[in-house]
Amino acid sequence: MLYEKASAKINLTLDVLHRRPDGFHEVEMIMTMVDLADRIWLRATDDGRITIRTSEQYVPSDRRNLAYQAAEILQSRYAISKGVEITLEKSIPVAAGLAGGSSDAAATLRGLNRLWKLGLGAVELAALGSQIGSDVAFCVHGGTALATGRGEIIESLPAPPNCWVILAKPAISVSTSDIYSNLDLSVMNHPNTTGMIEALRKSDYNKICKTVGNVLEPVTMNLYPQVVMLKEQMKKFGADAVLMSGSGPTVFGLVKHESRVPRIYNGLKGFCPEVYAVRMMGERYTLD
Repeated sequence: MLYEKASAKINLTLDVLHRRPDGFHEVEMIMTMVDLADRIWLRATDDGRITIRTSEQYVPSDRRNLAYQAAEILQSRYAISKGVEITLEKSIPVAAGLAGGSSDAAATLRGLNRLWKLGLGAVELAALGSQIGSDVAFCVHGGTALATGRGEIIESLPAPPNCWVILAKPAISVSTSDIYSNLDLSVMNHPNTTGMIEALRKSDYNKICKTVGNVLEPVTMNLYPQVVMLKEQMKKFGADAVLMSGSGPTVFGLVKHESRVPRIYNGLKGFCPEVYAVRMMGERYTLD
């Protein structure tokens, strides 16, 4: 049996450039991983079946599960006759803008690469992952990166300076497709992606805080006032920078000084059922 860690991501920037001829949106995102993770165990079986086990009733155990799709793609592509039992221990909130499902799929790709001795590199695994979802390629690599195209073109970046990240998810779920369908490409304030890259390369925490941005945030806030309230409260309690991750609804705050963390965390618990205080994760995954 093998174990893989599937970490959550946050978007330091998220920009949508235009709609592509294939119907997808051309994006430009800077993402980094945080130390909130699902745990995944993989056990080889001889029956050729893919079985998903999880204690969470709201997590599908059939082909709707992205980890299932990851195993299926490897089986099909490399004519694998073996099966696998995948046990998911969920900690990342579902439909939260934190890439929980995508990270599970990426961890499954990395783990099965070892379990089935396929010998694939990260670039090959990421290319397979991009067939499953736009965040899977990034989650295969981990660390901090610029993602372009549909999200499948990954350029590694330096990790942000070490700091705390407060995550707060209201008791709602958001459909990414609904948010994109309400996005008006003609009236967007585009984030400064180049400025964020420079800030990361200089390890300039203050500039990182000033440069965070997400074009999907106004759309989600217009549909879900809970997100507006969370942003306001997180700023009020003293976070250095506050932004919604992905299509939401999770809001995160960057906090440099540990002494501020309890006040922000405890203050948000009064407004929101799911609050986490975690650290940045700067390292990329290894395939050893």
